[in-house]
Amino acid sequence: MEAVLLIMIFLVCFNFVLKQTYRKPWYVLASAVVCALFVVVAWPWAIEQSKSQLHDWLNNPQLMLDTAVILSIEVIIQMAYCILAVHLAYTGRVRRRTVWLYRLLRWFPGLLIFPVLFYIETQGMFLFTGADFQVVAYGLAACVFILVPMLTWGVRWLVPEKELRLEVFFLSNALIAILGIIATVNGR
Repeated sequence: MEAVLLIMIFLVCFNFVLKQTYRKPWYVLASAVVCALFVVVAWPWAIEQSKSQLHDWLNNPQLMLDTAVILSIEVIIQMAYCILAVHLAYTGRVRRRTVWLYRLLRWFPGLLIFPVLFYIETQGMFLFTGADFQVVAYGLAACVFILVPMLTWGVRWLVPEKELRLEVFFLSNALIAILGIIATVNGR
């Protein structure tokens, strides 16, 4: 179960960075600031978590089902973005409503990054047990602030073709959906 969770965490982070590759630099920096601020604001709640509590949450079938619903909604939204992007790129004339929906989905960064950042923060608190929690939170926030733009531009440099990035984004969302099903069934 933990292996599936770690793979899903990696894929959510990868999807977040991959979606940022379609954005302007100011938006990438704004996303990095929002993520870093979330880490800074969430540290008082992160220190209240215990390893046994996190383990109990992961083994709670009802909570896993609720999480699977949120995961499914996120994946559907991101896949709809991919489908609309291809539709707009290869179709001649499209309706105005389709263009507006595409623009709305393009600006949706994904919300699963926030629970992932919270999980990473709690694990960081467990890892650095002797350190001041606020220092750990600010250090993680600085890492997030630096890594989001660096990884975004790194992925853009490694895969310069927008169409290929869109394909990878679609496939990684499909993999997240499959892993969400596995995690839900595994919890029962």
